[in-house]
Amino acid sequence: MAVKIRLRRMGQKKAPFYRIIVADSKSPRDGKFIEEIGTYDPNQDPSVYKVDEEAAKKWLANGAQPTEVVAKILKAAGIEK
Repeated sequence: MAVKIRLRRMGQKKAPFYRIIVADSKSPRDGKFIEEIGTYDPNQDPSVYKVDEEAAKKWLANGAQPTEVVAKILKAAGIEK
C-alpha cells in the first residue's frame, strides 16, 4: 500500500481550507484517510499552517511520500526527512 501525505479540501466555494492527511494513494482526494496531521489555510495573509510534528516525522520515517505542496509546508514548519 503506497501511503501519501496530502491535502484534503474543506471549506466553502472560493474559500478553501485544507487538512493535511495521511492516506492510501488510491483513495480519492476527499475520501477515506488514515490520519489527520495538520491544517493549512491559504486565505489568510500570510498563509497559516499547523502541523503535528511528531505524527509527520513518524509517517515520513515509515515511508509516506508528501505531495509537492505538503513538502513545502513541512519544510516551512521545519520538518524534513
